[in-house]
Amino acid sequence: MTTSSTSQWKIILAFGLVYVFWGSTYLGIGIAVEQIPPAKMCAARFLVAGLAMLAYCAVTGRQVRFSSRQLAHCAAVGILLLMGGNLTLSYAEQIVPTGLAALLVAVSPLWFLVLDSLLLGDHHISRRGKIGLIIGIFGVVVLIWPTLFQHTAFGRREFWWSLALQGGSFSWALGSVLSKKWKTSSGDAFSATAWQVVFAGLSNLAFALAFERNMPVVWTARGLGAIFYLIVCGSWIGYTAYIWLLQHVPTSKVSTYAYVNPVVAVFLGWLVLHERIDRYIAIGSAIIVASVVLVTSAKIHHRPAAEDLPAVEAAGD
Repeated sequence: MTTSSTSQWKIILAFGLVYVFWGSTYLGIGIAVEQIPPAKMCAARFLVAGLAMLAYCAVTGRQVRFSSRQLAHCAAVGILLLMGGNLTLSYAEQIVPTGLAALLVAVSPLWFLVLDSLLLGDHHISRRGKIGLIIGIFGVVVLIWPTLFQHTAFGRREFWWSLALQGGSFSWALGSVLSKKWKTSSGDAFSATAWQVVFAGLSNLAFALAFERNMPVVWTARGLGAIFYLIVCGSWIGYTAYIWLLQHVPTSKVSTYAYVNPVVAVFLGWLVLHERIDRYIAIGSAIIVASVVLVTSAKIHHRPAAEDLPAVEAAGD
């Protein structure tokens, strides 16, 4: 088997792991936060996962020591992805159904497109991409439309947390693009990922100590099982595969996970938690998937001079 074919199989496997396992983590998060405050859950999840990954790196002789600049990059990416993105999602899932949360997060590729252009600077948004952005915004409006007319306290909370998920999606996309931008200075990819997870765990722990001090925790077998699943399948397998893909595949293609994960999440939410699938979710999800397909399939207009590109982009495409 040639090197190129081996790499292709690795890419296919990594996509499969992200598609399947991350689609199921929405259900895992929804179960975990039933009786465990979100920041405490995230702190436990990421500290256990990250420290175990660092221990593995040390035992196997992988790089563990990083410069202060590299650690700063790892901290920034980890906090943006796993605190800004994941903690927001965890809080939202206390109110918003897991399937709907996954659909609202599915707009991440729209942020990817904008931030790719602004931060990596190697292309501009095509007309097709701009149309996709507009359609995606319309899809989000359809999804949250029923909550606009709910006058109960719960309905208002669901509306505001639905909007907050857009901020979490932006944080996730920003962390992902910065991860790609800083690829050449990150050292060993797996070790860097471990440090990202550790920094995210510490940040979530600090948040929990500051804002969840008086929130009760009930450690049930159901909740602990969900956290264990999130550690193994979400953090160790899914997140590692995701970071690896960011280093080997254009972000616009990596972001395709966003219109596969919601399908898995909606199905599992309906099957396990008996969540509703009404016409707004059906129509809104179809619109968002269409917008993401438009965005990710839009032609990328590269700058003519490769030497003007950041080293990571010039070498990666």
